[in-house]
Amino acid sequence: MTDTTKGGKAVSPLAPASFPTLPAIDGVRFAAGAVGIKYQDRVDVMLAHVAAESTIAGVFTRSATRSAAVLDCQAKLARLSGEEGFAIVVNSGNSNTFTGKRGVTDVDLIAQAAADALGLPPSRVFTSSTGVIGEPLPAQKITAALPELARMLDVAGAEPAARAIMTTDTFPKGAVAHVDVDGTPVKIMGFAKGSGMIAPDMATMLGYIFTDAAIAPDALQQMLSTCNIASFNAVTVDSDTSTSDTVLIAATGRAGNPLITAPHAAFQAALLDVMQDLAHQIVRDGEGATKFVEVRVSGAETEADADRVARAIANSPLVKTAIAGEDPNWGRIVMAVGKSGAVADRDRLTIRFGDILVAENGWRAESYTEDAGATYMKQAELLIDVDLGLGDGAATVWTCDLTHGYIQINADYRS
Repeated sequence: MTDTTKGGKAVSPLAPASFPTLPAIDGVRFAAGAVGIKYQDRVDVMLAHVAAESTIAGVFTRSATRSAAVLDCQAKLARLSGEEGFAIVVNSGNSNTFTGKRGVTDVDLIAQAAADALGLPPSRVFTSSTGVIGEPLPAQKITAALPELARMLDVAGAEPAARAIMTTDTFPKGAVAHVDVDGTPVKIMGFAKGSGMIAPDMATMLGYIFTDAAIAPDALQQMLSTCNIASFNAVTVDSDTSTSDTVLIAATGRAGNPLITAPHAAFQAALLDVMQDLAHQIVRDGEGATKFVEVRVSGAETEADADRVARAIANSPLVKTAIAGEDPNWGRIVMAVGKSGAVADRDRLTIRFGDILVAENGWRAESYTEDAGATYMKQAELLIDVDLGLGDGAATVWTCDLTHGYIQINADYRS
């Protein structure tokens, strides 16, 4: 797939062919508007309203410098009570991070304005902000727009909402799943944003998931947290963890299934599909990315060691630039394994590019040829497979290459 442009911005060559049709979720409505926080002539605020008697759960960044919005969401979830509905307000262009007491005040102002517009307590309004760090958020632009956004709420408004949360993203990211829950058809849909500053630590950049399933709060939180490990927490673009990482999931209960009170295998598998799809799209939209890379590690002494090795490879600038240059420099993978801090034995290590055996027994494989490796590296989607030969620990991380485009985007981010 070649680059195209939308709105003057080149779309990632790894982008899906189209944005999926997101089904209406009974009990959820969306609206989006352009208020000019940073970007001109594009939507930059979204409002979601979730009906009464729904449940909600979330996962968030563990960054020590997390934003006022993240701290507010965490506090509200911890003391949540009542059966009123929920609202979610998200803006792009400004992360409201490292903005002192004003940042807290601005979150409160937005929550109160949304609450007034929807007839909710402000304790049931969750906010997120994404964009530049360290600049005051023009909260009044958001609060002034919320009454009109509340009037615009529509069950079919998910795609504009997905576009409103984009920053350096080149395409909106959505995913859908349908699942049978104890004889009842259930829908799950979600959207996310992310392109740079991607190495989540408990969550993604921003992600919002909605389902019509009936799920108790504790079960919803358990399934979200479990699925997060193998989805949003298993991707990296540049090894940098955002201050604003947030994933929220709301379950309206309108499908009519028997209430899920503990992790449910079928629902959890479908939720994981949605979350992995969104996480992979974030990697596919990595700033300047031209390659989608799966790093699969097996044979480690522990799962933790496997994860260390996978992330060492996936985050290595040397590995990522070699991939960008289509150079099968497998020595950089050896380097990354060695620096990871995991237990490793040179003579038990096996490396493959896809199905191509590259190295084994402490040396390059006799069957390997540089031409085969170079040909493989020309593909847009790559697999780096490492077997440490020491145990049963395994992990998978998804990443992308590191190109000049990443430098150009981030060198000019605030201009």
